[in-house]
Amino acid sequence: MSIRCRLVRHSTTLLWLFLCECSLISCFSPPRRLLIDGRNPCLRWFASPQKLRSVSSFKSDQPPLEISNDVSEDLPDLLDNLKIDPKSIEIVLQNTTDNKSTNFGFVPMFRGSANYIANHRSALAVYHLSGSIIEQPEIFRELMNDIALTWLLGMKIVIVAGCRDQVTKRVGERKRVNGLIVTDEDTLRIIKEEAGYVRFEIERQLARSLRLHGTMDGDGNVISGNFFSAQPFGVLNGTDYKFTGFVRRVEADRIRQLHASRDICLLSTLGVSPSGEVFNVNSEALAATVAGSLGANKIIYFTDQDVIIRSKGFGNQIQSLRLSDASNILKHWGIEMHKKGLTRGLENLIDDSIAQELLYKIGWAKAALEQGVKRAHILTLKQGALLQELYTRDGSGTLVSKDIYEGIRQANVNDVTGIFELISPLVKAGTLVDRPKAVLEKDIENYYVYTRDNLVVACGQLKKFEDGFAEIGCLVVRSEYRSGGRGDTMLGYLERLCLKIGCTKIFVLSTQTMEWFVERDFQEESVDKLPKSRQATYNSARASKIYMKLIDSDRELDASELW
Repeated sequence: MSIRCRLVRHSTTLLWLFLCECSLISCFSPPRRLLIDGRNPCLRWFASPQKLRSVSSFKSDQPPLEISNDVSEDLPDLLDNLKIDPKSIEIVLQNTTDNKSTNFGFVPMFRGSANYIANHRSALAVYHLSGSIIEQPEIFRELMNDIALTWLLGMKIVIVAGCRDQVTKRVGERKRVNGLIVTDEDTLRIIKEEAGYVRFEIERQLARSLRLHGTMDGDGNVISGNFFSAQPFGVLNGTDYKFTGFVRRVEADRIRQLHASRDICLLSTLGVSPSGEVFNVNSEALAATVAGSLGANKIIYFTDQDVIIRSKGFGNQIQSLRLSDASNILKHWGIEMHKKGLTRGLENLIDDSIAQELLYKIGWAKAALEQGVKRAHILTLKQGALLQELYTRDGSGTLVSKDIYEGIRQANVNDVTGIFELISPLVKAGTLVDRPKAVLEKDIENYYVYTRDNLVVACGQLKKFEDGFAEIGCLVVRSEYRSGGRGDTMLGYLERLCLKIGCTKIFVLSTQTMEWFVERDFQEESVDKLPKSRQATYNSARASKIYMKLIDSDRELDASELW
């Protein structure tokens, strides 16, 4: 056997490829030839000498280098040729215009994701995957890669997989009553088959993705099994739901044991009753119930269509909903949802599939939050949407979160006494400017209060100025409630109000609590940075320090509330 090589330019990569080819050559009995082209370092493998001679692109003025069957004899010479000659190099300053990390913005992007990566570590997420995702191979493969990456970054994962689309393709449309599909015995057998197919496909692709991301042996297994039990709906209002059931119990401790071993839990929609009967459970309801039982940090639903919520007045995308907002939206559309899987009102949207799909996911997001989940995300299947939602400030989908602002409202004259009593100790200490009751009553529309059982536990003042400026002042929390994060909640509420009234430049004046605001991304500024009207009333004798913060979106505030 002989190997013919032409070497014009050498590299370490070339050597590595050469050695790989040499190891492969020995596995074949027919004589073959290997050509190494140094002008564009690569290897080209030919089955016969005739094919080698027919390639004109490998012409060179240099004679070919013959390497005999005994590769080890000539390999030292080859290694010498690949070495870097110290006389052929020079040390110079790098041209900053060629800095690829700067050109592509990788460093700012990675730095901006650091908080999200750190704070999502050890977070528990429940992913709901519909059967339709499996039927889109490229999207499915990329989504598995992204889920594997969230696991690699430390998240604890449960996947709930539905198979509704696969079953519908085989048996057609099935009978629905109150949003639930009636499952007969013949259909149940098909569901078992399709649930097994979907489970295997997810296991296969996810295992590949985990290995692709460098998991070690025994680390990052995909485990499926009977991690919940089910019971039948029985007969409701004259309808026998047969083998359609709902979750009876979630084996939360067993799932936590899997997470302790760094494994991923995979659930199908088939649950077994204590008597051994099998029942089909609505997959979205199962995901919400499992997330609630585990106290998950988040639940993530995916929509088949790229659908968003948009403001009619401003035309902008609405990316953040509070639980109360979700409830009001569902109420507006006449939709009711029960955590076991029963729904009412969606049948009225049969001609509006776009609205129907999103409202259906919002309904289950609401159900999950009511069972104790902190946040719900509704995402499209576009490439990278999951990573963008979890690890960037701007996100990509619709976020539904609990009402952390519940109990905050605009103050009225009945709150004057409560506000006065709350701020009096700080006025006496010189931390706050004196605000007599008469002044409070006059400006009461600018004040907001956080109440608990009719007791004012926190307050804040918001004043709007020209050129998009707003001032937050008189931010006070009752001493016995300061450890509960109510100061942050009050600040977040006032910041959102600023955005709502078109103010993106927020400033505060402080003589004692400067560090508290610095820790919340406020930057110290000079008096001339204030709006002109506020500069005119600035008290130079008090010499308060000025701190300013720029905000441009709700998602930026969502990020600060995430932790």
